Amino acid sequence: MEGEMRVTKEDVESSLTSALKPSHLEVIDTSGGCGASFEIEIVSDQFEGKRLLERHRLVNGALAEQMKHIHALSIKKALTPSQWKPQQ
Repeated sequence: MEGEMRVTKEDVESSLTSALKPSHLEVIDTSGGCGASFEIEIVSDQFEGKRLLERHRLVNGALAEQMKHIHALSIKKALTPSQWKPQQ
């Protein structure tokens, strides 16, 4: 399997951080370390005024390179800072 890239939790965090500048980000590798599936909780100003589908597109877009190697991505929460505060 030449060119097989293993995606790490750090790769995902780094891409999301540079693209969406989150005020809260939690990435969990749910694949047992092989980098094939992740759960994400993200809070970003860039979600302001956007519907859930648009928020998910932003997340997926930020991870375009990694998505070639990730089999499952679960976006648990994609919230704006004002939506996040009441939940804390």
